[in-house]
Amino acid sequence: MSFLIDSSIMFTSQVLFFGFGWLFFMRKLFKDYEVRQYVVQVIFSVTFAFSCTMFELIIFEILGVLNSSSRYFHWKLNLCVILLILVFMVPFYIGYFVVSNIRLLHRQKLLFACVLWLTFMYFFWKLGDPFPILSPKHGILSIEQLISRVGVIGVTLMALLSGFGAVNCPYTYMSYFLRNVTDADILALERRLLQTMDMIVSKKKRIAVAHRTMFQRGEVHNKPTGFWGMIKSVTTSVPGSENLSLIQQEVDALEELSRQLFLETADLHATKERIEYSKTFQGKYFNFLGYFFSIYCVWKIFMATINIVFDRVGKTDPVTRGIEITVNYLGIQFDVKFWSQHISFILVGIIIVTSIRGLLITLTKFFYAISSSKSSNVIVLLLAQIMGMYFVSSVLLIRMSMPPEYRIIITEVLGELQFNFYHRWFDVIFLVSALSSILFLYLAHKQAPEKHMAL
Repeated sequence: MSFLIDSSIMFTSQVLFFGFGWLFFMRKLFKDYEVRQYVVQVIFSVTFAFSCTMFELIIFEILGVLNSSSRYFHWKLNLCVILLILVFMVPFYIGYFVVSNIRLLHRQKLLFACVLWLTFMYFFWKLGDPFPILSPKHGILSIEQLISRVGVIGVTLMALLSGFGAVNCPYTYMSYFLRNVTDADILALERRLLQTMDMIVSKKKRIAVAHRTMFQRGEVHNKPTGFWGMIKSVTTSVPGSENLSLIQQEVDALEELSRQLFLETADLHATKERIEYSKTFQGKYFNFLGYFFSIYCVWKIFMATINIVFDRVGKTDPVTRGIEITVNYLGIQFDVKFWSQHISFILVGIIIVTSIRGLLITLTKFFYAISSSKSSNVIVLLLAQIMGMYFVSSVLLIRMSMPPEYRIIITEVLGELQFNFYHRWFDVIFLVSALSSILFLYLAHKQAPEKHMAL
C-alpha cells in the first residue's frame, strides 16, 4: 500500500513538472511561432519533467520522504526513461526534422533519419573510449554504459557554463568595469551618426540625379552589352556625368560606418543606463554581489588548480567538512550530523533552483538568438538534449555535496561509475573555461575604449 501512495506522489509531481515544461514551451520558447509540432512539445516537457524528478528524489533522499525501496524503484525508472529519451528518442527526431527541411530527401526522410541516428550512436559510443569512466564488464545497453557517456558530455557543458558564469557575473555586476560615459560623448557620437546619414542621403541623391540624366539622354537604352561593354561602362564616364561606381563605393563605406556608429551609440546608451542604475540601492547591492562573486571566482579557480595538480577529490561533503572545521576551531559543542543534514538540504535546494532557473534563462536567450520558423523544432530538441544531459550530470556532481548516508541509493542506482573522474574532469574544463573567459573579457574591455576613440 505504501508503494502505491509513494508512486502516486511521484506521478503527481511529474504531472506538475510536465505542465510547467509545457507552459514554458508555449509562453517562452514558441510564443512567436504559430506552427508547432506536438511531438517536439511533448518530448521537451517530458525531458523537463523527468529531469526535475531527479532533483526531487535527491531532496527526498535528504529528508527521508517515501520508503527507501520506493525511492530506489523510481530512481531506476527515472534514469531508464531519461536515458531512453536522450540517447534514442531526441537524436532520432533531431535527424528527422533536419531531413524534413531538405526538399531532396523528403521521400525517404525516415531512412535518412535512421542513418543520422546511427551516425550519432557511433560517435556517442566512441566518446567513451578515451575516458576511464567504467569497468568493461557492463553490458552494451546497461545504465552504466549510457549514463557514463551522457555524464562526460553533461559535465563538460556544466563546467563550460560555470567557468564563464563565474567570470562574467562579477564583470556584469561590478561598476568597476563600467566605462566612464558622459552625455557629451553620446551627443558627439549621435552628431557624427547624423552627419554620416546626411552624407549617405546626399550621395544617393547624386546617383539618382545621374541616372535620371542618363535616362533623359537615352544612354540607358544604348548601354553596351557583353563583358567588354561592362568593363567600359565601369572604367569610363561620359563627360559632364558622375562616376557612379566610385560614388556607390563611397555610399557602401558610409553605410558600414553608420552601422558601426549606431551600434556604438546603442552601447553608450546602455552603459550610461548601467552607470545610473549602479547609483541606486539595488545597483549597489548587485555591485556588492559582484565583489563577492569575484572572491568566489578566484577561490574556485585556485581550488580547481589545487585539485588538478595534486589529483585531489574531496571525500567529505563541503557542508559537513566546513562545520567540522568551524566547530574544532571555536571549540564549541555542536551536533554536526544533525545540522549538516539541514544545511545540506538548504544548499542542495539552492543549487537545484539556481541550476534550473539559470539553464532555462540561458536556453531562452539562445533560442531567441538563432531560431527561425524552419529551424525552431530542431533547436528545441537540441535544447532538450542539452537540458537532460545537464541535469543528469548535476546529479553526478551534487552527490558529492550530500553526506555519505544520503548517497547510498544514488550510488547503487548509478552503478560502478568513476565518480572521482567526473569531479576532476569538471575542474579541468572549469579552469580552462574560466581562464579563457577572463582573457576574452579583458580583451573586449580593453578594446572598447580604443574602438570608441577610433570612431
